[in-house]
Amino acid sequence: MANTSENSLGDVKFLTVAEVASVMRVSKMTVYRLVHNGDLPAVRVGRSFRVPEQAVHDYLRDSYIETA
Repeated sequence: MANTSENSLGDVKFLTVAEVASVMRVSKMTVYRLVHNGDLPAVRVGRSFRVPEQAVHDYLRDSYIETA
C-alpha cells in the first residue's frame, strides 16, 4: 500500500533553475547557490535541477521581512 505522499507526487509542479530565477527575479547563479547551500530543495535530473514550485513559494514566504 503506497502512502499519501507518493500519491501526491503527480501533483507536484517542478520548475527549472531558469524559471525559478525568473519568479524570484534573481540570477540563475543565485538559484544554484540556494540549492547547493540547502536553502532551496531540488531534485537532480541528469545534469540539471528541478525545484518544486511550492518550495519556491515557501522560501519566499519564509524570507519575507517587514520594514518599519
